[in-house]
Amino acid sequence: MRTRISVLLCAILFLASPSWGHVGSPDVYAEGNAGPYKLSVVIRPPLVIPGVAEVDVRVLTPGVRAINIAPLALVGEASKHPPTADAMKIATSDPNYFTGQLWIMAPGSWQIRFTLDGDQGHGVWSVPLPAAAMGTRQMQRGMGVFLAILGVILVIGMTGIVGAAARDAQLAPGETAPPKRRRSAAIAMTIAFALLVTGVILGNWWWKTEAADYSSQVYKPLAMDATLAPGNRLDLKLKGPTWLFRSRFDDFIPDHNHLMHLYMIRWPQMDVVFHLHPDPIASGEFQLALPSVPAGDYHLYADVVHASGFPETMVSNIDLGTIAGRALAGDDAEGQGTAISGAAIDTTKFTLPDGYSMVWNKPASLTARQPIDFTFTLLDHGGQPASDTQLYMGMLGHAAFVKDDGTVFAHIHPSGTVAMAALMMAESQNNPVSKQTSTAAPMEMPGMVMSSDHLPSSVSFPFGFPTPGRYRIFVQMKHGTTIETGIFDATVS
Repeated sequence: MRTRISVLLCAILFLASPSWGHVGSPDVYAEGNAGPYKLSVVIRPPLVIPGVAEVDVRVLTPGVRAINIAPLALVGEASKHPPTADAMKIATSDPNYFTGQLWIMAPGSWQIRFTLDGDQGHGVWSVPLPAAAMGTRQMQRGMGVFLAILGVILVIGMTGIVGAAARDAQLAPGETAPPKRRRSAAIAMTIAFALLVTGVILGNWWWKTEAADYSSQVYKPLAMDATLAPGNRLDLKLKGPTWLFRSRFDDFIPDHNHLMHLYMIRWPQMDVVFHLHPDPIASGEFQLALPSVPAGDYHLYADVVHASGFPETMVSNIDLGTIAGRALAGDDAEGQGTAISGAAIDTTKFTLPDGYSMVWNKPASLTARQPIDFTFTLLDHGGQPASDTQLYMGMLGHAAFVKDDGTVFAHIHPSGTVAMAALMMAESQNNPVSKQTSTAAPMEMPGMVMSSDHLPSSVSFPFGFPTPGRYRIFVQMKHGTTIETGIFDATVS
């Protein structure tokens, strides 16, 4: 019974806050380099398609005079033919802040291409944008009543006009219509009224048909069933709906060398977390041998990326007893902390099991939908910045932001909320453009490629909390051969 209730709650939360690539966090946050210029970008996609996406850019390198933006497909022939770019507006109070808007005309995998001109020449960079209709706009009740009244007046008025034309059109001024003309007018009004009512009925049928067709295009994420197979193996089976006939179970591409990234979080304490990487065993089915897991109800968040570059996060839930499983290996990681509490003080330092610690350079205030650089530093046994930092799956770190009611889950990288596989698709297209327009060094993605033997002990993640409330942040960094997981709490106003 407990499992059924947990599954139902998980499904309700998931349906109540849909989004792509994450759960309940539709805005795109990204940091990267357009040639010699470093940018911090926020894209707020439209709720409906076609719709207008809002684009904000903070230029972190001085000297940028102009930024043009253009939407284009991430893959396919359309990705080779960008439309005419739109110029972004410079904020009057801040020359390094640019704003713009773009029409997104169809659902699917898009990219927003940024072309910059400044003191150091030109630069080009693209940010992937998974676009999908997330719902329908409902007409306000007052507006509906007002339009209905206008419609009735219009039908009555047009019926009266037809009757007056049939009765009085050929009469001399002041002449009274004979009975024959009054009968003709009545017949004409009856026919006109019937035609108008028929038109209203057919129009309502057409409107409902169009609305149903649009509803079929509203994003419906893949679902996932989780079961415990013999041998302590977690079995994950994906199932429909197949949104717009594009969601498939066999077209996933590697993201950080894995087809799936799975977060397992014990609920509701949120005190145990696993970052695992199941392998495919059949079309739409993934499996992995579980490590040792404490008993509890676990919420599962599975990230995949389709060949089109479109990311999805699938949600499930499983109730597990104590499992004596395998030792962690490869990129798998775990972390344990105290249970989250609404009365707890926001944490800024987390002591790790091996004597290392992780510190969060927490901002003075946390406000929903405001872009923030979340910076974390790994400290060694002596409390000094770690000197043996290693890349974890090609990056300085990974982070997951999870709201305590389950409505928000976001897997973040140093480059932002975008899937790295999609970002690399866009990067491969931008390189030829960049070479034609710039003599600057090739573009880099934060955290992905490090040429120095000594890596920084700090990592930053660009993100903005989508809604107010209580959040738990799981941060993973690596030193030597050890993958550490820091756990932090935050209250967002």
